[in-house]
Amino acid sequence: MEEQSGVATRQYLTFTLDSETFALEIHKVREVLDLTTVTKVPQTPEFMRGVINLRGNVVPVVDLRLKFGLPVCAQTVHTCIIIVEVALEEETLVMGAMADSVQEVLDLEPDQVQPPPRIGTRLNLDFIRGMGRRGDDFVMILDVDAVFSSDELEALGLETATEAA
Repeated sequence: MEEQSGVATRQYLTFTLDSETFALEIHKVREVLDLTTVTKVPQTPEFMRGVINLRGNVVPVVDLRLKFGLPVCAQTVHTCIIIVEVALEEETLVMGAMADSVQEVLDLEPDQVQPPPRIGTRLNLDFIRGMGRRGDDFVMILDVDAVFSSDELEALGLETATEAA
């Protein structure tokens, strides 16, 4: 019946930053890595942690805590890097996003996702796609393509997905 109406359940990878739960559409996530050595790149924005070697490819890594203006915290055994694909104009770019921990893959029906609130959040709402309901809690669903401006992505020198494949 869902297929006939055109309404489908979507899957999201949930992760935490500063005790808040966020989510990314699963089709934007390539893989999740344990925290590995990140090589700092001089003269990059503070949120740019550096680059990692991913099977012979250089992949930039950003710290989402810093990007979102959240307090910095010590890395733990749960700290990870989520490898995502970001659309920039006609290209798909590969980057890593540091998160405090990855939680689960969450299935949400369209009626479980609401628009983001206009007040009461510390974050810029431009890159929040919506708020997903999970029991009594909410999960902030990010639009990974809108998290970074095209100028920021170009300044980071990200590779296209075809180059990194």
